[in-house]
Amino acid sequence: MLKVDLNCDLGESFGVYRLGRDEEILAHVTSVNIACGFHAGDPSVMRKTVREALKAGAAIGAHPGLPDIAGFGRRNMDVSPTEACDMVTYQIGALDAFIRQEGGTLHHVKPHGALYNMASAQRPLADAIVKAVQQFDRNLILYGLAGSELIRAGKAAGLQTAAEVFADRTYQDDGTLTPRRMPGAVISDLGQAVDQVLRMVREGKVMTLSGGSLPIQADTVCIHGDGDFAVSFASELRTRLQHEGITIEPIRRKDH
Repeated sequence: MLKVDLNCDLGESFGVYRLGRDEEILAHVTSVNIACGFHAGDPSVMRKTVREALKAGAAIGAHPGLPDIAGFGRRNMDVSPTEACDMVTYQIGALDAFIRQEGGTLHHVKPHGALYNMASAQRPLADAIVKAVQQFDRNLILYGLAGSELIRAGKAAGLQTAAEVFADRTYQDDGTLTPRRMPGAVISDLGQAVDQVLRMVREGKVMTLSGGSLPIQADTVCIHGDGDFAVSFASELRTRLQHEGITIEPIRRKDH
């Protein structure tokens, strides 16, 4: 039986600034990655998002990023592995405090933005993130780009990993995501995005921007919650997947 998790990045509002349609999209996803205050979010937003996610029954993950609110965590920073480990530890701990107070359990960790992309290609940085997760709670699931150094590092350390694919992003021939600054990086056509996900889940393949085909593992599909059509896309994707006989559910932690 084919099954897949649908995840979404949430809790990205900050102070009086509102971003995303968190409550609406929670009806369509099975796990969420909550910003921990470094690239987006703030303490009150974190607590509110945790409450909403628990109410919706979604598995909750920490979404640690680089300390770059102005750049939304999407700009590369020259951080050492030690700094990266400490940053991730700090952010996991902050979110976990709110989850515990609200009666929930932390399910996974997924790095954000530039930190995610850097760790996908740089093994020392990937190892640092793995160390932070492992020392905090080795039963947490590590979400990372399918086929990346982050996934390889997690497996080497004995962590449970979830290979992530993207519904609305195109892929390069080496399996990395097309950088956002390049034309064609983001898929804006709903039908094309859904078809890409179906192929990744059912066939284990993805077409690259150049027209090639790559093998890919799809344990969890990322849906961005801040686009104009985020909610309608999430609804359509879930409906299509279920119509194809694919079960939509959170990834089960092996310790549960």
